[in-house]
Amino acid sequence: MAEHEGDQRYLLDNRQSEAGVRFGALAELFDPVTFRHVDRLGIGAGMRCWEVGAGGPSVPLGLAERVGPTGSVVATDIDVSWTHGIEGGVIEVHTHDVAGDPPPAGSFDLVHARLVLVHVADRAEALRRMVRALRPGGWLLLEDADPALQPLLCPDESGPEQQLANRLRAGFRTLMAGRGADLSYGRTLPRVLRGAGLADVEADAYFPITSPACAVLEEATVRQIRHLLVEQGLATDEEIERHLASVTSGRLDLATAPMISTWGRKP
Repeated sequence: MAEHEGDQRYLLDNRQSEAGVRFGALAELFDPVTFRHVDRLGIGAGMRCWEVGAGGPSVPLGLAERVGPTGSVVATDIDVSWTHGIEGGVIEVHTHDVAGDPPPAGSFDLVHARLVLVHVADRAEALRRMVRALRPGGWLLLEDADPALQPLLCPDESGPEQQLANRLRAGFRTLMAGRGADLSYGRTLPRVLRGAGLADVEADAYFPITSPACAVLEEATVRQIRHLLVEQGLATDEEIERHLASVTSGRLDLATAPMISTWGRKP
């Protein structure tokens, strides 16, 4: 099944306990950005939204608040472990592979995916299916990382701790690329949305540095991929322990890859 194949290729498995910690940190970092765009696009009462690759619960819940009891939110992912508890009322949760399965039935006022397509091998097909699911006048909001645009965990590489952090981040990028991630995808989104026939395409970028959530995200991510870093010779256990201690100490100014938000309207 496509769903199983996608899950096998996804580096950050939703079934690991650290996934919930990552979703919480991502929500703290990026929900204000996401909902600033959602509100600017006029998503409100009675509208229908599809949240693609929902991961954690925060975005479906925020969308449900905006569409109210007369609207609906369909949240999908290849692994819905962290969203099953929010199902009910206006929220539907479905196991779904955006590049392999037909879109949910009906049409949508908003289709949104955050930090999803960078990991999907057949991004072009996933995009076609999302555009097809929009009603005329509906909005597609894609938000994705561009690790190649800013590859450093510590942009201020001022000493050995920062150098080690950046080397481990390079190892993370190597693992992502090995699973089919496009590390330069975020910057292509405006062109991609125009090529899909969408109108009124705009974009911006968000690049957090030194948020406490960056440290939480980094620790959870490293713990998820630790065995792969060691197995592939990208880091030793001792280096990983040293890095985690530095992260916990608060001495590092940690950043994320820029998240590029791009939106366009179906004519």
